[in-house]
Amino acid sequence: MRFLVFGTGEYYQRFKKWIAKEEVVALLDNSPAKQQGVVDGKEVLSPQEGVRREFDAVIIMSFYVKAMKCQLLELGVPERKMYHFYDLRKLIDLDKNRQSVQLYGISEQELEIRAERSIALLSTDLALGGTAIALFQMTKALKKTGYQIVFASMMDGPLRGKLEEMGIPVVIDPNLQLATMRETEWLFGFRFIVCNAVNYYIFLSERDLRIPMIWWLHDSPFFYDGVDKEILRKISGENLTVLSVGLIPEKAIHALAPELPVRQLLYGVEDNVESGGYLQKPEAEKKDTQGNICFVTIGHIEERKGQDILLRAVSLLKKEERRKAVFYLVGQDTSFLAEQVRAEAVHIPEIVITGPVDRDGIETVLDRADVMICPSREDPMPTVAAEAMMHSVPCILSDATGTAAYITEGKDGLCFQSGNAVELAEKIKWCIKNPKQIIRIGVNARKIYEERFAMDVFEKNVKRVIGSSL
Repeated sequence: MRFLVFGTGEYYQRFKKWIAKEEVVALLDNSPAKQQGVVDGKEVLSPQEGVRREFDAVIIMSFYVKAMKCQLLELGVPERKMYHFYDLRKLIDLDKNRQSVQLYGISEQELEIRAERSIALLSTDLALGGTAIALFQMTKALKKTGYQIVFASMMDGPLRGKLEEMGIPVVIDPNLQLATMRETEWLFGFRFIVCNAVNYYIFLSERDLRIPMIWWLHDSPFFYDGVDKEILRKISGENLTVLSVGLIPEKAIHALAPELPVRQLLYGVEDNVESGGYLQKPEAEKKDTQGNICFVTIGHIEERKGQDILLRAVSLLKKEERRKAVFYLVGQDTSFLAEQVRAEAVHIPEIVITGPVDRDGIETVLDRADVMICPSREDPMPTVAAEAMMHSVPCILSDATGTAAYITEGKDGLCFQSGNAVELAEKIKWCIKNPKQIIRIGVNARKIYEERFAMDVFEKNVKRVIGSSL
């Protein structure tokens, strides 16, 4: 077949291995900076130019599938020729294209022997993002309770090193991206399985109903746009516990599969603030902010995370107000939106775009921060908000974040209407004018962390959920 591949970012990197290079006509991308370049030996074209080529199908390598399908329709591409990366099973023969499985800290024979006594935890990746970290914290909670664990992932990443330090065997199985449970032989005989995020819906569609399973959802409606509803509705509720990180993922899954019962399970965040409370930040820590109020936003720079809304809000501030603040944008900055934000931020020197940082870097940022801003258009339960509150850093949250449900306005945080840059600007102004009140709100924000996200609370909830499912 002849494929156009639409998107050259993160999900292209994750799924490109399933497509033979000789079948790729060209890559498509909306970023002018990438167009006319070459990636993996293939031309990168604008969608307008690319669809003029001869092709059989367009594979969308992005979760922005709804907008990209609309764009393709406007360019005259029939919907029957559009596929999402979730649909790759329809385009390839998995048996002929199986990827090798890598084992760390365990042999094939040991894995088979250990299976019947172990819980398998399945992640989408081993990056240091919120969803993988949440499952990593579940690993700690289960190990502390005495369970044997095997941790598996669709792809490798830095989290593997942390698991190996804990003595947790790790399985890297790229086939989990496309395979069902019945096609995943190394999982046969496990005592219990936990899988993380909506990405596992194909895996769950055909499974061994004798093995108890948990499906822990962290995803907002945005991530369901590419889901095949017919496959999703094949998932049996027998011996399956569906958990949701707050109400947003619950509503998202119920929009497509209303019959699935869903229970709540918030993640846990390990407390690394030795004082267990707020400490006045010494001036030495604030030297690079010139003593100004330090606002921090952490997350991939993308439409869903809403950094462009924050940029508009900051631009609405008077110059004398902006001079009293600094705004750090921390996270992956290679997207099309990041290019736009960077170009506009040139005219606002108070905005600092740092790019991605590691976990130690996140801790440094939070130690420096006075206020965390989560301007997201969709965000079920951002871990950075819980981490900020753990550091006694108050949050300004859009009402489209799940964490906003736990905030009492002006007491332990501030909220604004999602997408409303004017209202966000007013919240920022209030913080600039009331630095002492920020400290008070930060102390109260710490209490939300202790009541909702502390590891002892999480461990009790995990123990209860696993115990009731076995």
